[in-house]
Amino acid sequence: MMRRIVAGGLAIALSIAIAACGDDDEGTSGTQSDDGGGGKTLTVYSSLPRQGAQAPQTTDLVRGIELALEQAGGKAGKFTVKYESLDDSTAQAGAWTPEATQTNALKAAGDESTAVYIGEFNSGASAVSIPILNEAGVPQISPANTAVGLTSDEPGAGPNEPDKYYPALDSNGRTYTRIVPKDTIQGAALATLMKQDGCTKVFMTNDKEVYGAGLAENIQGSADEQGLEIVANDSIDKNAGNFRALADKAKGTGADCFVFSGITANNAVQLYKDFAAALPNAKLYGPDGVAETGFADPEEGGIPADVAARVQVTVATLSPDEYPADGQEFFDSFSEEYDEPNPNPYAIYGYEAMRLALDAIERSGTGEKADILKALFATKDRESVLGTYSIDENGDTTLTDYGVYKIEGGELQFDSSIKAKG
Repeated sequence: MMRRIVAGGLAIALSIAIAACGDDDEGTSGTQSDDGGGGKTLTVYSSLPRQGAQAPQTTDLVRGIELALEQAGGKAGKFTVKYESLDDSTAQAGAWTPEATQTNALKAAGDESTAVYIGEFNSGASAVSIPILNEAGVPQISPANTAVGLTSDEPGAGPNEPDKYYPALDSNGRTYTRIVPKDTIQGAALATLMKQDGCTKVFMTNDKEVYGAGLAENIQGSADEQGLEIVANDSIDKNAGNFRALADKAKGTGADCFVFSGITANNAVQLYKDFAAALPNAKLYGPDGVAETGFADPEEGGIPADVAARVQVTVATLSPDEYPADGQEFFDSFSEEYDEPNPNPYAIYGYEAMRLALDAIERSGTGEKADILKALFATKDRESVLGTYSIDENGDTTLTDYGVYKIEGGELQFDSSIKAKG
């Protein structure tokens, strides 16, 4: 499992100035002050990996956030809202890091004007930021996290999850919410897809992170219920030069399908290349953790076209024409604003995360964190670009739909929706 940054000593950390915050030039921080209209100027922060393999995803995600704020005129009711984008990745790592994530969470927690924190993109990163933000009572909305243990102790959760993420539960309660379905649903969707495709023996690997290890457990559980044999669930070393020995092991089991539970940044491209070579007739599958340009497009360092032709991935986004009217209008507006006819699937989640944040701020009446938090958890039957959903007492969305995507010409192409079984 990933190394966690303990949130202890938060009061001391917040008493010092934090200069290196990993923010970029998109958005500026606001201050909590009178705006002359009876409201305050509040800040919404996002914390996302803006460098490395996930940058194409998060670029469109941030654009979605900005579009929502622009359409709202920079306001939430009587409050002026400013946005600041923070980077939880580093150029050296090419992915999120615990240190950068901690810095971002501490900055938001120490800013009196903070209203909502949109993040993280990676579930492992949220394992770092949730305790910090929880102690400070900062409302958090993730546009991408799916790890079960962040919100519940259902299958797929690790030891002491989710309680260890909420050190201030008695005073602040839960402070974390998400607008994507958790991995009990994605695991079932992947198992259902593989079963429907005729897989009989599936070799599975995971990247050992909070997200990958937990999702693998969910895939295993659903596969067992559906009578689909998972012949292995092996953890990988993300720093390995190749995975040929592991792929040869899979060949020896007679596996006719392969699924990876993890993210692109953890050497997924090499992994798929080696398994595709060792299992030339096997079907290949992946979760939303690899649903990005850095995995799909060979010109961006992704898998070769011949491997991509055999891959299907699940993502909690659908084809634009399967969304309600508001969702279809979003895609039209996004394309017009950014001259992007095929936005990354996560663009709509960035948009809805900001829309939900603005709605909670307005419904709070006061702009105070505690009241915004109450409003966020009181979200019921919200009609949104994603469809109608509620936020339950654990902070989870009631949405359950997953899309199946194939890869064509280096781009993810929606194929069908999947109704998970088991």
